[in-house]
Amino acid sequence: MRFDLPENPPGAEALRAEVRSFLAEAGRNWSPEVIGRSWMGFDRGFSRAVGQRGWIGMTWPKAYGGHERTGLERIVVLEELLAAGAPVGAHWIGDRQSGPLILRLGTEEQRRRILPGIARGELAFCIGLSEPDAGSDLANLRTRAERVPGGWKLNGRKIWTTFAHKSDYMIALVRTAPAPEGGPRQAGLSQFLVDLRLSGISIRPIRDLEGGESFNEVTFDDVMLREDDLLGVAGQGWAQATSELAFERSGPDRYLSAFPALARGIDVLAAKPQPGAEVAVGRMVARMAALRGMSLSVGGMLERGEDPAVEAALVKDVGNVHEQDCPEQLRGLIDPEDRPEELRRLLATLAQLAPTFSLRGGTREILRGIIARDLGLR
Repeated sequence: MRFDLPENPPGAEALRAEVRSFLAEAGRNWSPEVIGRSWMGFDRGFSRAVGQRGWIGMTWPKAYGGHERTGLERIVVLEELLAAGAPVGAHWIGDRQSGPLILRLGTEEQRRRILPGIARGELAFCIGLSEPDAGSDLANLRTRAERVPGGWKLNGRKIWTTFAHKSDYMIALVRTAPAPEGGPRQAGLSQFLVDLRLSGISIRPIRDLEGGESFNEVTFDDVMLREDDLLGVAGQGWAQATSELAFERSGPDRYLSAFPALARGIDVLAAKPQPGAEVAVGRMVARMAALRGMSLSVGGMLERGEDPAVEAALVKDVGNVHEQDCPEQLRGLIDPEDRPEELRRLLATLAQLAPTFSLRGGTREILRGIIARDLGLR
């Protein structure tokens, strides 16, 4: 594995300054709880404002509502949004992976119907992968779509589906043909573009430790899909779904979820130094800098059309360790009576969210299995 750093695109610093100026005004009244949730926060108004500035679908063709900018310029925008703790969840999945998947594999009609709405910050997406009885064994999914006159009939359940109750569309991985006897279970899977307003869909939010309802269980009961709701090629869903995971696992959301707390903690420690704090903070910042370099490298690979699945898995695994360690270390370094209210509330929010960091986008055990296999260790 190699992580070669790409060069900054021209105008990157001017773009960074523009985004910071926008966020200074937009985030004036964000609470610590909003900042702590960041990309797990859902605010359609904010997403529309981001879309109006051309910061969603930045790399896509203008014909589909995009702006034909570089992937590294997009990363500049993402870094600033996350560093500020912006509530980007309403457009995050559509911009990060659903839109690129439709752009690459969708029909012309699907591209023109869906992509401009994502780029405007108006269409929200969720991903239908996990199922109640499959655990981490995604190939064991049971949700099925069978051909019927005029299209497909969908039945089954998906779980841990982030923002399903607030989204407009789901890209669902389902079985459309039996796996061949003695063959790979991944065969016979397909992806569908599912309008969540269709009859037969019920969505049950799952309340988390913090009291939020970002996760959901989605049930499909004889949901009728059109023939052209199929995304890509029937039977190729496994390869399609796994290829998009590199987008999900390698971005700055894999090392910046705890950044707002780290930045505020450094300010507190600068005003009232604690023994050993310089070493601990230095290690956290050094790890974050290394992760940023790795993430930028993967971004460059994706822009060149490469498939950095293993590199992305490594970024996600190491990034999760960093994100979960930061709040704990800050609590150990800063006495409770020295914590400003904003930092106290921010750390409390992260304490409740941190267990999810090593679940979203693939569990730690799954990721380490992918890395070990590439290294020849299994």
